[in-house]
Amino acid sequence: MTPLRLLAILLRDVVRDLLRHRGQHALVILTLASGLLLAGGGLLAVESLNRWVSRMESMAKVTIFASEGGHLDETEAALRRDPRFRRVQRVSAKEATTRFLASSREAGLLLESLGGEALPESLELDLRPDLVSEHRAIEVGESLRQMPGVGDVVVDHERLAALQGFARLVRSAVSLLGVVLLLAAGFTTGNVIRMSILSREEEISIMRLVGASEGFIRTPLLLEGAFLGLAASAFAVLALFAVWLPIQRGLWGLPPLFVEMARLGFFSLRSVVLLGSVGTLTGALGALWGFWSTQRAQRRMAALDQTPS
Repeated sequence: MTPLRLLAILLRDVVRDLLRHRGQHALVILTLASGLLLAGGGLLAVESLNRWVSRMESMAKVTIFASEGGHLDETEAALRRDPRFRRVQRVSAKEATTRFLASSREAGLLLESLGGEALPESLELDLRPDLVSEHRAIEVGESLRQMPGVGDVVVDHERLAALQGFARLVRSAVSLLGVVLLLAAGFTTGNVIRMSILSREEEISIMRLVGASEGFIRTPLLLEGAFLGLAASAFAVLALFAVWLPIQRGLWGLPPLFVEMARLGFFSLRSVVLLGSVGTLTGALGALWGFWSTQRAQRRMAALDQTPS
């Protein structure tokens, strides 16, 4: 039998079984998709946050604020000669106040409660490319605190590093929950495959009698499980796209940060392939477990039947 002919027979068996138990298979797809939806949602959130952090890193600055009643003239002159900085920009108290008022609706009330023009003048420093990593940027910021007229130093890179840590925490938590749901979905797939094997028990027995190998019998079941997993992956990706699309259009009244993160893009091709692979592998492994557990149960029953009473 040629390989193409064998493949056609296997695919025919898969399609026939999918149609025969379509209700049970729909339940498997929904169960698998629930785990993939959660894991994929966490992956999308982390991927969007990482994109936003990477974008912010390119604009991150070290900002020096003047002390109360102090001036930054001497500090500015020294920093313009400092090779660690690509650019030094002075921001007056008036300009800083204007920026703050434009940042949010509540900024005006907050500034009024602080007594009018409460923001001091500042210097915005762009670091050299080799100093933009978190630890080096923090070291540079600490070295600036003792300069004359300096009241406070804010290092954007430190806050971005905290966001990245939060992203890793979210990814770990969601991944753990997603794995638990996928394990449950894998067992559901295995149980459906077991029912499929039992309904075809006579057919499988005939195949063994005519010399069919266990691999030949097992392959359609693995293909069936893999197809169910792939279908669940596609369903999960489409569901996540249906959620992402209105968010990036600014609907539902979500905070501007969420909208901005969503507008940086949907899943990368790598993430789509990852979700598809996880779903396919989960379905195939669930089918393999179903085949193995059914075989073991049948061997035990055969052994009991052969035991003399």
